[in-house]
Amino acid sequence: MIVFWALAVALAVLALLLALRPLLFARQSTGVGRSDANVSIYRDQLRELEADRAAGTLADADYQSARLELEARLLEDVTPEAAATRGTSRALLVGLGVAVPLCAAALYLAVGNPQALAPREDPHAFDPQQLTALVERLAARMRENPDDAEGWKLLGRSYAALGRFPDALDAYAKAAVRKPRDADLLADMADVLATTRKERLQGEPEKLVLRALEIDPQNLKALALAGTAAFDRKDYGAAARYWQRMLPLVEPGSEDARTIQASIAEARALGGKPAATASRALQGKVTLSKKLAAQANPDDTVFIFARAAEGPPMPLAVRRVRVRDLPLEFALDDSMAMAPGMNLSAHPRVVVGARISKSGTPTPQPGDLQGLSAPVANDARGVSVTIDQVVR
Repeated sequence: MIVFWALAVALAVLALLLALRPLLFARQSTGVGRSDANVSIYRDQLRELEADRAAGTLADADYQSARLELEARLLEDVTPEAAATRGTSRALLVGLGVAVPLCAAALYLAVGNPQALAPREDPHAFDPQQLTALVERLAARMRENPDDAEGWKLLGRSYAALGRFPDALDAYAKAAVRKPRDADLLADMADVLATTRKERLQGEPEKLVLRALEIDPQNLKALALAGTAAFDRKDYGAAARYWQRMLPLVEPGSEDARTIQASIAEARALGGKPAATASRALQGKVTLSKKLAAQANPDDTVFIFARAAEGPPMPLAVRRVRVRDLPLEFALDDSMAMAPGMNLSAHPRVVVGARISKSGTPTPQPGDLQGLSAPVANDARGVSVTIDQVVR
């Protein structure tokens, strides 16, 4: 059975990639993917819960609660990230293409009958009504437990996967009442709301996106949608700035990164503003101290950043690389700004830092490794940064 699931998931992913490649990697789009589904692990965990219930060590109520939690966690892992495109429709097509099979698998495993996976006379038969019935069972569960914000989010994503956008919007609204500062939820809600309105992202959807960015300035989907909204109203400079903020959050050199860079270049060309040149960049070299080399893995993420020597702590420019790239000669400029108006060139004196993030996130965590320079000019050359400290 494990082999069946592995082959099924692999073939489904391959088929989706082939079918959606023109949408994901079109020149006008900015596609982003954050996580992969792990249906096998989820199924093992569900089987353990069922075994505990059968053995009498887990009450039925506790089993139902734990199963719903597993279901929500799986969908958090497998739900596709936004694609920043010229139109919401392209992002929606990508999201639906990935979400439909994954939601079907997740919901079936969570609320269906695992024994039904046994071979039948027609193992390839698929009843579209079955998925709808499973979603309705989840909806009934939410009516019995209306205070579960994560459950409403899960239901909203399931409705969106079925193309039932008004129902998805209603479920998201119920979740937002209970979790008003959930940036991911607000971005998802904006995406669905945009599909129900002729003006697409303009208006209330964009307000939801901007509210999401106020809560989490590094929310990948919100940045993608904000850039798309700006591009649609021909504010190409704003579109480029939003999409520029996505680059430190994706794998350097990946297809996602190249697609984002292409969209940034297009927005700048349409706006008549070429990218910053190396002559105006802050340049230097980052090295890792030998005494800390054993504490870093080659694939650990390294954030190279500049922040104002006397000003807000938010980075003015960020570049993301890997430990295996060190030592590395770097250049930072205004094109790497993380927020509108927070440009490197606007602050004469800056501190350059480099941090090895064990979690892969820009926020410092205990155990991260970092190094900082002395204050330097924002266009200094030959800046040396040595990663020689452990974040406490």
